[in-house]
Amino acid sequence: MALVLNEEQVMLRDAAAGFLKEKATVAHLRALRDAGDATGFSPDVWAEMAEMGWAGIAIDEQFGGLGYGYTGLGLVLEQAGRNLSASPLQSTVLVAASVINELASAGQKERLLPGIAAGQALVSLALQEGPHHAPERTQTSAVRDGEDYVISGCKVLVMDAPSAAQFIVIARTSGSAGDTAGLSALLVDADAGGLTVEPRAMVDSRGSGALGLADVRVPAANLLGGEGEAYSGLSRALDIANIGLAAELLGLSAEAFERTVEYLKERKQFGRIIGTFQGLQHRAAELFAELELARSIVLAALQAVDAGQEDLSLIASAAKAKLCEVAQRATNEGIQMHGGIGMTDEHEIGFFIKRARVVQHTFGDYNYHLDRFAQANGY
Repeated sequence: MALVLNEEQVMLRDAAAGFLKEKATVAHLRALRDAGDATGFSPDVWAEMAEMGWAGIAIDEQFGGLGYGYTGLGLVLEQAGRNLSASPLQSTVLVAASVINELASAGQKERLLPGIAAGQALVSLALQEGPHHAPERTQTSAVRDGEDYVISGCKVLVMDAPSAAQFIVIARTSGSAGDTAGLSALLVDADAGGLTVEPRAMVDSRGSGALGLADVRVPAANLLGGEGEAYSGLSRALDIANIGLAAELLGLSAEAFERTVEYLKERKQFGRIIGTFQGLQHRAAELFAELELARSIVLAALQAVDAGQEDLSLIASAAKAKLCEVAQRATNEGIQMHGGIGMTDEHEIGFFIKRARVVQHTFGDYNYHLDRFAQANGY
């Protein structure tokens, strides 16, 4: 498959770039942060995104979406990365909708996906329990009690937790920590008895939180998929999520690079434009080449999702690991080449490194995915 965009995809990318550059920029993120907004995004801007169809861009038409595919969603996420646009695109559209699509029954999809596609339902995945991504280490328990499940445990780093109306909680219905078998996905309302949501401040100023589940009772009908059989579908959904996050990192890295190059053309030192220094030119040239490679692997991964590639794990981990590496370099170089001003909160370049570090560690960092890629290749 050719690694180029068609005319419709170019139009979508350009439309997303224009809208986000006007309505959801770094300046808007700064204003939300300074206002102490726990939600972390503007509901009005999110409503406008939903009106343009972004909330349902990768959801099938039979469930109220556009059926445009993950390549389209990836293009929007790339532009969101460029502008550091805060919205539920990642938590609800990329992650939660993918988990539902992989695990839920046809009836559950008909009940849940139209609300997400319309931008009305905010759902977030509650998966992580420790400092590192390790789904198989899940210890939160879900015990069957008559027609209900009783869930006990805790979750951390839950995206958009303060604003979510529902959570997809990954809990263990059998086995022990370390087993891939025995994991189940249960839909839990944010106002369920025994559930507490504690907002947590993240370095990227986005809404996040921790969940406490103390004997939370949910109907058995809220089980997504078979009991104890969530791991396979969850893994595929996480592969899709990591490819989407790689697209966001691509946009973020490209914007940080372009801003840095512009600064190199303006800043003078010792009476000369610093962009004329050969050492800085070489560093910029190397980063440009890395960004072009990163662009290719992200597009290939997005196309693999839309093509229904059976085993996404290899290209998903390759894409996430590569973009973690590139984002690390692009944001570090951005700070260093801006010099002292890059370390100040007044300058916007610092916002890019903060967001990059959070995305890099979401659902597995560079080391996690490099190791996963190596193991998949027999090393």
